[in-house]
Amino acid sequence: MNEIENAVASSPSEEFTDKPESIWRSMWDSLKQNRAAMVSLAFILLLVAIAVITSVFPQVLPHNPYEQSLTKTLLPPNSEYWFGTDQLGRDIFSRILIGTRVSLAVGVIAVAISLTFGIIFGSIAGYFGGKVDTVIMRIMDIMLSIPSILLAIAFMAALGQGIDKAVIAISLVAIPEYARIVRGEILSVKENDYVQAAKVVGNKDGRIIFHHIIPNVLSSIIVRATLGISSAILDASALGFLGLGVQPPQAEWGDMLGRARNYIFQAPYTLIFPGLAISLTVLAFNLLGDGLRDALDPKSRQN
Repeated sequence: MNEIENAVASSPSEEFTDKPESIWRSMWDSLKQNRAAMVSLAFILLLVAIAVITSVFPQVLPHNPYEQSLTKTLLPPNSEYWFGTDQLGRDIFSRILIGTRVSLAVGVIAVAISLTFGIIFGSIAGYFGGKVDTVIMRIMDIMLSIPSILLAIAFMAALGQGIDKAVIAISLVAIPEYARIVRGEILSVKENDYVQAAKVVGNKDGRIIFHHIIPNVLSSIIVRATLGISSAILDASALGFLGLGVQPPQAEWGDMLGRARNYIFQAPYTLIFPGLAISLTVLAFNLLGDGLRDALDPKSRQN
């Protein structure tokens, strides 16, 4: 019995919790060597700062993003309106800045919700197996067989329009991806000696899953969550483009694209700047996710 208890005490999960500083410091040192990931991180932090500042101090915006002026419609970029004005005379630059908080909030909240349910469903399926695993994963497979944006549109049709409905729809369509990742990781570690030892000494299933197993698969979850934020932002922009996301007068990058598509030849800048905001943000999260994947890979840190 003493040997079993020692096995539990020396499990990788204990090492993960006992020495978090050394693990995260090693990850950070490895991440700093990836220039693309560091530039992406700096860009994401800039977006977060913009979202916070414009929310707390909206007066820092050069113009009121919701103020319309029919005498200033479709003005090209100039010294007063850096990105020009839209079809209603609103400052595009201010609307892009204010739309940053919407896109980031949708991405983070949607991933938090889908990740939570994905971990729960994936943990139950991978740990218990059998019929429970079959039922859960077949449902996940059915959802994965449908393109995510089409499934999100179907959910929006049932839920209705609005940014809150969009968050729910995006969260639901992303659950299967996290569930499959967590299930696969749990299947690969649940037969390890420290898990078996934890069962022998009487630990409950919930404690084994969340104390001994989940900490050892966090790297895959963190990487997928980072990449998931970019996917959520892209899906939110697609729903906004179709008019299913935010509703006027709220500013959101996808909605700005959708409302400016009729002016693609007359005023292309009305599409270029919101499109660049979406592209650069999605690219930044993807590059950061790739950098985290390399940094959290023990083999990569050893090289």
